[in-house]
Amino acid sequence: MAVENNERLQKIVDSPSYRLAETDTGFLTRPELRPVRMQLELLKPEMILTENGVESTIVVFGGTQIIPRDEAEAALAAAKEKASANPSDKSAARELQRAESRHAKCHFYDEARNFAKLVSSTCQIDGKCEHVIVTGGGPGIMEAANRGAHDVDAKSIGLNITLPHEQAPNEYITPELCFQFHYFALRKMHFLLRAKALVIFPGGFGTLDELFDALTLRQVGRMQEIPIILFGREYWEKVVDFQFLADEGVVRDEHLDLVDYAETAEEAWKIIQRSA
Repeated sequence: MAVENNERLQKIVDSPSYRLAETDTGFLTRPELRPVRMQLELLKPEMILTENGVESTIVVFGGTQIIPRDEAEAALAAAKEKASANPSDKSAARELQRAESRHAKCHFYDEARNFAKLVSSTCQIDGKCEHVIVTGGGPGIMEAANRGAHDVDAKSIGLNITLPHEQAPNEYITPELCFQFHYFALRKMHFLLRAKALVIFPGGFGTLDELFDALTLRQVGRMQEIPIILFGREYWEKVVDFQFLADEGVVRDEHLDLVDYAETAEEAWKIIQRSA
C-alpha cells in the first residue's frame, strides 16, 4: 500500500498541472498566454536597458548582404571564376552581377562602422550612456554598426528576432544588451522608444519595413520628432520615388522633409546634432 501511495504521489508532483505557472514553459507558450508573452517582451528589455543606464539610442538599419570589403572581394572573385568556367550558365551570370552590386556597396559597411564609432566615442563618456547604437543584431550593416561601437569600447544593443532560419547575434553586441524577440511589433517598439535618430543604410524588404514603419509614425505624429537619415541618396532615390508620391497628392509636400540624406558618417552626425 505504501508503494502504491508513493507512486500516486509521484504522479501528482510530476503532473504539469502541479508546476508553478512561472516555470511551466508548456503553459506559457499556449495561444491563450500570448498577451502575457507580449507583456514580458515589452518589460524585459525595458527593465534591463534602464538598469544599464541607457538614456537614449540611435537606431541603425540596413541590409544583411552588405559585407566587409575583403568578404565582398572574395565573393566577387568566386563568382567571376564560376561564370568564366560556365559562360552559358545564366544563373552563374546572374550571381556575378549580384556579386558586383554587393561589392560596389561594401563602402556602406565601412561608413556604418565609422558612424557608430564616431557617435559612441562622442556620447558615451564620463559614465554617460546616451545615443547608444542599436541594431537588429544580425550580420551586414547591423554587424558593422555594433562593431564600430565595439572598436571604441562602447556599449551597443542588438535586438534579434526568432526566424524560421536561425538568426544568430553578431559578436560585437554588448552581451548584457543583446535581446531576442518573438514578436516583430514589440521589437519595433523597442527600436523607437529611446531613439534620437534613425540611420537607414541600403537594404531589402526588412529595411524597407522598418523605414516605412517609422515614417508613418512620424507622419501622423505618433512618435518623437527625430531625424530619419537615408544613407546613399542614389540608392534610395531608385528604390523609393518620394517626390512621385507628393506629386500624386498621396503625401503632403512637407512630408518629404521627414527624410534627410547622408553620404558619410560625419554628415549623418551633423544632421543629428542640428536636430538636438
